[in-house]
Amino acid sequence: MKPVVSITHIFPDPALNRLRERFEVHYNDSGQSLSAGELQNRAAESDAMITYLSDRIDSEVLGAAKNLKLVANYGAGFNNIDVARAREKKIWVTNTPGVLHETTADLTWALLLGIARAIVPADRYTREGRFDGWQAKLFLGHDVYGKTLGVIGCGEIGRAVARRAVGFNMNVLYCQRHRLPEAEEHRLNATYVPLEQLLKESDFVSLHVPLTEETRYMIRAEQIAMMKPTAYLINTARGKVMDDRALVEALRQGTIAGAALDVFENEPELTEGMTALDNILIPPHIGSASHATRDIMANLVADNVFDALDGRTPRTLVPGWQA
Repeated sequence: MKPVVSITHIFPDPALNRLRERFEVHYNDSGQSLSAGELQNRAAESDAMITYLSDRIDSEVLGAAKNLKLVANYGAGFNNIDVARAREKKIWVTNTPGVLHETTADLTWALLLGIARAIVPADRYTREGRFDGWQAKLFLGHDVYGKTLGVIGCGEIGRAVARRAVGFNMNVLYCQRHRLPEAEEHRLNATYVPLEQLLKESDFVSLHVPLTEETRYMIRAEQIAMMKPTAYLINTARGKVMDDRALVEALRQGTIAGAALDVFENEPELTEGMTALDNILIPPHIGSASHATRDIMANLVADNVFDALDGRTPRTLVPGWQA
């Protein structure tokens, strides 16, 4: 019998067809997430599982596994998986690092420019037939060129965002646990500063940290209050690094000028009051959503499945799972 590979959600056809050539694929193409019980059943029947970040692969799901050798997350994140429990059960865990940072950086800049220049409400205004000619104060925004960009977390995505700031002649501040090499700082025109200084001095603050116990709710009301009233906050990292209720209140009060979120605290649910605000952009977690990048990610997932089921160590094991 062929090994069983379960795919919990929609998956690109090129990689899907590769998997079907070798394995018995159990594919959930309904567009709806599987329940906890269904995930347990998939774990019990599968040799490998391909999962979304929204799938909670906890101790109970992993405990149901009988022959499971791999959980392959279709995404760079993996905080949805109990990696420690998987390691105990000798189940490999992989993600898709190193292939989506440029695309996510593009989206970050789209959000930054879009919120600074009120692109969405201005577009809606025109579509509604309300535009009747140029006006001096119509949809005034804030300049981006020559301003200060604060990057919280200067990993692959954070550095890609900072590189794009060079073309806008921006001063870049960054903070993270470890300082970048001096040559990299020079290339990015970036200065290493404490978080408080970054928040106080930046015109745009962009979040690019993984979700850990250290970063969980690192941006709360206290941190938002440190920002300039003309500043903007962009989050393309993980929803729970920020208190969305505090953000909504800050936007209502004009504590900061605006925000753009590609991820949400209780995703896919939105915080109450968010949709009533014009000074926020809220796309549905599309940071890596380009045709090319999603296919590259899916093929890397498939490569990890082939590795694991052919008896090789998967090529992109997550941190915390050592071969």
